[in-house]
Amino acid sequence: MARLFFLLRVSVVVAVIIGAKLIAHYVFHWEPVSLNALFTGIIAANVFLMGFMLSGVLADYKESEKIPGELSACLDNMVQEVRGIGITNPKANTGPCLIALSQLGNDIYDWFYKKIDTSEMYDSLNELTVQFEALQPVTQSTYVARLKAEQSNLRRTLVRTETIRETNFIDSGYLLAEVITVSLCGALVLISMDPFYESLLFSGIIAFMLVFLLTLIRDLDNPFGYYERFSGADVTLKPFEDTIRRVARMAGTDRSGPEPVKLKETAKTTA
Repeated sequence: MARLFFLLRVSVVVAVIIGAKLIAHYVFHWEPVSLNALFTGIIAANVFLMGFMLSGVLADYKESEKIPGELSACLDNMVQEVRGIGITNPKANTGPCLIALSQLGNDIYDWFYKKIDTSEMYDSLNELTVQFEALQPVTQSTYVARLKAEQSNLRRTLVRTETIRETNFIDSGYLLAEVITVSLCGALVLISMDPFYESLLFSGIIAFMLVFLLTLIRDLDNPFGYYERFSGADVTLKPFEDTIRRVARMAGTDRSGPEPVKLKETAKTTA
């Protein structure tokens, strides 16, 4: 569905350009621009510029593909460490920590969709420090050290995710590419080429290529655009979603079942 919306967006823009060219030719009979080497050179320069930008955003995109898996591994590792503490010392109360981890997974997922802000998500991450310290008296320090190391890795990955999501790749490059693309599309409307059907065909192909490339670069620049209605190039969150469900089942906060237990309410109950 997202790919269909992507193609639809590009096709609508191209259709507007083709419609404007038909009006300029049949209604106003005004096509003052002649086809020359300078025009084709500008097209080649714009394609080269967008190729450079595409290679830049692809580097971040390839890195972003690994992030959901890294988040899943950190969360899973912490859960297994906490379970190990419970196995080693059956008297250890690991329930609140598992619930905190489950809540953190849900909060990170909601953060990806911008249902909660970044500060709320980090509050949930920092709450783990309290839970880890509560386990200190009932387990070996090496267990807690490993938990804190995974917490640190998780924080580092989330900071990198936020940077990729909120930072555009070379704003001045986008501005230049957009200005040249709009100018070229305007020139395609006014260009004169005989026969007219060839002019219409090639204008449509060139406009489609330029608009498609620019839209693709914009889309790839934010691989975590799940909250954007027409974003069609987002990395999959399936590994992280599967981990959230596993953690929720172990903590007894499965969203598919009863309403998840809130950490603050649990803390009051255990107190």
